[in-house]
Amino acid sequence: MDTQQVSAPSRAPSPVPGDATPSSGVMHINSRHTTRFTVVGNHLAQHRELSLLAIGLATHIQSLPTGAKVGIKTLTERFPEGETRIAAALRELEAHGYLKRTRERLPDGRVITRTCSYNQPGFTNTHPVPAPERRPKPSHPAPAPAPAPVAPVPPAPVSPAPVSPPPEQPPHVPAPTAPKPPPPPLPQPNNPLPQRHHAAIALLADLHRDAPQLILTERDIHALAPAVATWYERGATPTAIRHALTNDLPRPLKHPAKLLRHRLTHLLPPPPTVLHQPTPLQNCNHCDRAFRSPAPGNCRDCESGLALMG
Repeated sequence: MDTQQVSAPSRAPSPVPGDATPSSGVMHINSRHTTRFTVVGNHLAQHRELSLLAIGLATHIQSLPTGAKVGIKTLTERFPEGETRIAAALRELEAHGYLKRTRERLPDGRVITRTCSYNQPGFTNTHPVPAPERRPKPSHPAPAPAPAPVAPVPPAPVSPAPVSPPPEQPPHVPAPTAPKPPPPPLPQPNNPLPQRHHAAIALLADLHRDAPQLILTERDIHALAPAVATWYERGATPTAIRHALTNDLPRPLKHPAKLLRHRLTHLLPPPPTVLHQPTPLQNCNHCDRAFRSPAPGNCRDCESGLALMG
């Protein structure tokens, strides 16, 4: 009769000490980090509304040292995603409070973008107050302070003569301020087309998908649509218009319609005729054939024939 092997284990050991092996799902093999690690909250790692690219981008930014470059071009060189996806992920992090980008003007006149990364949305104390300096305790007790000298009792005061009150001063009237000039009118298309107007309305109504704070009323959308149609008329693409209207928004944004009106007016691209002036048509002095030239004269064929004859 064989001897039973009592020393053999009844089942394979669990790969995670102290935890039972699950029948399905993920199994964690954890090792404690002592250097080069970043603490990330589950509110970010398991966020229900952020995309996977935005969660990974926030984790990467939180792992960088203070002063590291986190611009769109820098992140595009670091990761395989393009500028459009990187910019959309940064806007997601801004909308949910994990990132804040502000424009600042330096003393030398340069304008820079200041980026703040928050590992906990809503926490604003970015400059903690240092602890007060502790003074060493004296080895010997300090001598007791000398008693303060007792002041002599002053004599009884003599009632002064009545003083007449000062004359009343006229109330201060602030200087009148000049009225603010009216805002410039919104751009209007030279050739209004229904398809451009409908495309402008659709773009304005869909802006909140790129920037949640840009929620417009129906009245604001119809008022701003001619300006967007003017951008279309001047050759701007929908992507360029969205970037101009949603890039680097102030926080908090109190009046979305006023901000869009300002950007549509002051960032309007020039007309195409200013950028591409066609060369005028001229009639050849020898054969009367039309050709393009900045100045009148002979066409190329006649110039070559006259050169051979001469």
